[in-house]
Amino acid sequence: MKESLSVVVPCYFSEATLPALIERLEPVLRAQSDRFEAVLVNDGSRDRTWEAIRELAERHPWVRGINLMRNYGQHNALLCGIRAASGELIVTLDDDLQNPPEEIPALLAKLREGFDVVYGTQERGRYHPLRGIATWLTKLVLQGAMGVENARSVSAYRVFKAQLREAFLNYSGSFVSIDVLLTWGTTRFASVRVRHDSRKVGRSRYTFRKLFTHALDLMTGFSVIPLQFASLLGFLCTLFGMGVLGYVLSRYFLYGSAVKGFTFLASIVAIFSGAQLLALGIIGEYLSRMHFRMMDKPSYATRETVGKGL
Repeated sequence: MKESLSVVVPCYFSEATLPALIERLEPVLRAQSDRFEAVLVNDGSRDRTWEAIRELAERHPWVRGINLMRNYGQHNALLCGIRAASGELIVTLDDDLQNPPEEIPALLAKLREGFDVVYGTQERGRYHPLRGIATWLTKLVLQGAMGVENARSVSAYRVFKAQLREAFLNYSGSFVSIDVLLTWGTTRFASVRVRHDSRKVGRSRYTFRKLFTHALDLMTGFSVIPLQFASLLGFLCTLFGMGVLGYVLSRYFLYGSAVKGFTFLASIVAIFSGAQLLALGIIGEYLSRMHFRMMDKPSYATRETVGKGL
């Protein structure tokens, strides 16, 4: 007997794409399992996205809708949908039809080879150059935070076993990274190449600034790499300072004169002051994370739900 399936879709300004997405999802899911559902999470959209979800839930018994109190972010909305999902296998994809539902069988086939998480990696990137740089940076940071070989293959198109939720069942932080949370439960990751369609309606809400901020949040929220970098920088500055001291002493003993010039002194002071401020800034980022964690700010809050699903 095939496992039951839950498809979780975070929705943001997607009233125009959701009907087509559900229409394409249904034949794919029916071919894969007798029990399936779609969990559509409205992440504080200010258009008619929630109305569209309600209409879809009324027409399709297998569609469920969750309306969040405000916009919390894509991964927070995903966490809400994942926790609400009833299927044994969970598929996540975007709401803009750039992740073709017809590729779900390829992800499931790879998962059944013995993996716990499988990502659908697009065949080739079609991003604006600045967004491409930010995406590359985000995946580079994810590789350090996740600690798995194929971390750079992560994408919003993924399938994983529902048992992995137990690893982050009690997670309550306001900043969420589903990919990092999945590593708390398994190391069996894989990826497959899938088709990536161009956006036909609307525009991407992920700007260079948002992706860059997301990468910084990942570094300070789920990794100690910045602290290690600060330690390395302090060590290098110490070596540099010892080298400068050796140069000054050698000049004095060999030539009987000290190093002259305000520029030399100002440069040394600037280097060490900059290094100290950078290290303090990194430590301050971690202290702010601890502060927000102590506030126990929720990952999301639900306003309303519709539909029954499985």
